[in-house]
Amino acid sequence: LHTMSKRQSATQPSARDLPPKPPVDLAPGLTIADSAMLVGTENIIIMSESVIHPRCRIESTYGNVIIGSRCVIQERAHLGARSHGQQTDGSVMIGNYVTVEAAAVVETGDTQIGEGSVVGIGARIGGGASIGKNCTIAPHVLIPPGAEIPPLTVVYGNNLQMRKDRRDIIELKRRAQARQIEVLRKMIPSNPAKFQ
Repeated sequence: LHTMSKRQSATQPSARDLPPKPPVDLAPGLTIADSAMLVGTENIIIMSESVIHPRCRIESTYGNVIIGSRCVIQERAHLGARSHGQQTDGSVMIGNYVTVEAAAVVETGDTQIGEGSVVGIGARIGGGASIGKNCTIAPHVLIPPGAEIPPLTVVYGNNLQMRKDRRDIIELKRRAQARQIEVLRKMIPSNPAKFQ
């Protein structure tokens, strides 16, 4: 005779171990994977036509998180992370048409990512940093807390080398982002009701 084990599965936390469910405002037309994590106590606002990939974490424990329209937040990205060694609370503001790539981290502390910017794979944006419009942060780059990156800047390398991006490709990037969102909406099963 087979008996059920009383031991809890290691893959499913008990109800008391789950982080608090934050107040959320999800716009229509949003695609959010069932396995995305929205946690915290402050507001999380996600605008229309944005795509939230599986296993990304949006955390409002230390301040509001606001994600603009037509953004793509990829797998294992973490928005609203606590700054290393700092106790700064504050919001995270993500502009329209922003892509936060896989495993990238955007720390809390009134941190801003400007419209049309890309935060590369594994990059980390320090708390209170301000990334201008249409910037590209290369993979694995660490932007220090409080840094200000001017618009149309590409940041790369271990010593934060910078160069200006071309203004004439902004519209091409937006069209490519819109096409990418169309494809992702077909590929990622969406369940916004889970987070309401």
